[in-house]
Amino acid sequence: MDVSNELGEFLRTRRARITPEDVGLPRIGRRRVAGLRRDELARLAGVSVEYYTRLEQGRSPNVSEHVLDAIGNALSLNETEQEHLRILVRPTRRARPSPRGAKVRPTVQLMLDQMDRLPAFVFGPTLDVLAWNRLSDAVSGFSADERPNLCRAVFLDPAARDFYPQWACAAEDTVAVLRWMATRNPDAPGLATLIGELSLGSQAFRELWARHDVREKTAGTKRMNHPIVGELDVAYESFPVPGQAVDMVLVTYVPEPGSPTAEKLAVLASWAASEGSAPEHEGPVAERGAVPRSADRVEDRVRDVEEGAADGG
Repeated sequence: MDVSNELGEFLRTRRARITPEDVGLPRIGRRRVAGLRRDELARLAGVSVEYYTRLEQGRSPNVSEHVLDAIGNALSLNETEQEHLRILVRPTRRARPSPRGAKVRPTVQLMLDQMDRLPAFVFGPTLDVLAWNRLSDAVSGFSADERPNLCRAVFLDPAARDFYPQWACAAEDTVAVLRWMATRNPDAPGLATLIGELSLGSQAFRELWARHDVREKTAGTKRMNHPIVGELDVAYESFPVPGQAVDMVLVTYVPEPGSPTAEKLAVLASWAASEGSAPEHEGPVAERGAVPRSADRVEDRVRDVEEGAADGG
């Protein structure tokens, strides 16, 4: 990625989301830009317009932490956005270069395999899914794709909008996480190809990518409409995987104990353990096809769970 261009576009998109009224400035005369003008932001940050203009154009590599903090405060940047700004200004803060064919340590995969009650997976700098356990495969169908990728699953899979009832939120989150990982790992193999493929294949991705939103994958909630067991409502927790050659993040889905989602996941886990593999389905990254008859038992068990919940038992 072009660092100077990234820096300028990030700052311009952050200026555009703040109006003069938001920061107590008068709105004077006709305005040609959305949000704050450069001179208004410079005034709020306590720097000259010329200095701020050079920064936005990528021509001020020796910006002090004090100035960056002042600009971040003027733009109401959150902690992740502030770190994103620092990385763009000082590329040496980026993660180390990404080797090709990065894989998780065998012990990380072993840990995933032993988390048989929680769906869990690991993704890398380009949001390729690098490792997963059986229950995660039963939920998302990772094994049906030669190289599963969270971005392709959301934007290029026709089933994604059915799988994610809150698709718009899932799309925004996915792009913002990709932007964050891409900034930290600009040399990640396949990054430029992925962004190009998504840009050509999805107008929604193009529009979201142009917003320059950044988000670190941490914690939240997710709703999924599984083609076999139905609606799943889970919390998720994310953790960086230390000691790897590239940035990796481990994600776990955590259902509310005793909830219908917990029961449905237990059914999927039991089925996957007894069969030795996850039930095939039209997951967000799977090849499209009919749900096989081998999943009938799972569907029957889920109906039993739902009927029991409806009866109060």
